[in-house]
Amino acid sequence: MTFQSEKDLVRAHHAALSGATAENVEGVLARHVSPDWHWRGMHPWHEQQGAAAVAAAFWQPLLRALSRVQRREDVFFAGHNQIDGFHSVWVVSMGHLMGLFDAPFIGIRPTGRIAMLRYAEFHRVAGGQIVETAFFCDLLHLMRQTGQYPLPAQTGAHLVQPGPATHDGLLYGPTVPTEGTQTLDLICRMIGAINDHRSFSGPEEELAQHWRDDMCWWGPEGIGATYSIARYIEQHQKPFRTQLADRVFNGHVARLAEGSYGGFFGWPNLSLTPLGGYMGLPAGPRADMRVVDIYRRDGDKLAENWIFIDMLHFLNMQGLDVLERLKTLAVKDR
Repeated sequence: MTFQSEKDLVRAHHAALSGATAENVEGVLARHVSPDWHWRGMHPWHEQQGAAAVAAAFWQPLLRALSRVQRREDVFFAGHNQIDGFHSVWVVSMGHLMGLFDAPFIGIRPTGRIAMLRYAEFHRVAGGQIVETAFFCDLLHLMRQTGQYPLPAQTGAHLVQPGPATHDGLLYGPTVPTEGTQTLDLICRMIGAINDHRSFSGPEEELAQHWRDDMCWWGPEGIGATYSIARYIEQHQKPFRTQLADRVFNGHVARLAEGSYGGFFGWPNLSLTPLGGYMGLPAGPRADMRVVDIYRRDGDKLAENWIFIDMLHFLNMQGLDVLERLKTLAVKDR
């Protein structure tokens, strides 16, 4: 199956949004989504139902804040969802929404300069309509760009993150089915190694099973990007495994692959208890992580991984309202 009709629908949806305004975006959304469209978004938007609700919650505020928005897409692929027995078809898009930051957005003050909102979205397509969407974006990353970062220093690097090193992530047309099968199988084996990590002599052996040594891990703001197995262990894996306890995997909503690209999201993926020190913050109550992972396979190893986490939701569950903290920072800067 080529998934061509599903891909074409999502591309038409994106093309329509490229000309949308705050005044007409509700109607633009309604062209390609079902009346009961289920939309999942980051904190503070969470879950919405239907074009009118999604427009009011997210798109109207965004289009009032960012002028001349462009979608700069780096990865695009489709596939059957392994989680429901390969029944449903999902289309995945990842990149940046770029615009001129000319008006406030959820309390983030405008700069009048270019802003790049990292995003990843999963669309379930059925009956010629988008019936379900998960839209993840990196709000801490946007805050960092504007000089309004509200958290302690992170372990990884802050970057406006690039697309694939191979520049081949836009799978608009058909691909060889067996390539996607290999990618999905590798992702699943890598997940299995995480679940069984105590059977390895150490994290280096665990990661070497499924990752290139020169892996790039494009982590979300708050953690940051890392490069190579050794630095990934130092700058992400070790803090994650030693500063977060009682980790429970809740499963994924969608997991799919096409060609050399694949990924998944959960709602939430993980539940865990911060012990203190993670992201430079104190111990806190149990909280959930809603996560997207998107991968590029190179041969029989994973080479790149882009990660999105609903950080504001994770921190809010621990009693830290990042958007309220932004207001405090704004007063101090006056």
